[in-house]
Amino acid sequence: MSVSPIKRTPSVVPCERLGYSKPEAAAALGMSVDSFERHVQPELRVVRRGKLRIFSRRELERWLDENQQRAVEARGHEGGARLG
Repeated sequence: MSVSPIKRTPSVVPCERLGYSKPEAAAALGMSVDSFERHVQPELRVVRRGKLRIFSRRELERWLDENQQRAVEARGHEGGARLG
């Protein structure tokens, strides 16, 4: 009876994600894939490799920074009364 050698799987070191698939990018922004495709994806740079599309964390953060506005400003654009 022979004993087979123990197979060891290489250790995977946990690391910070740098890129996301489309569903992951949409989830990271807290929206549906449909909303992501309509409102966000056209404004992002993307890595393309065959059918694979990768959206970088940095690019998602850039989009958020460029599209954020203060809550007070957002309320003013919803038809609320303006003072002054």
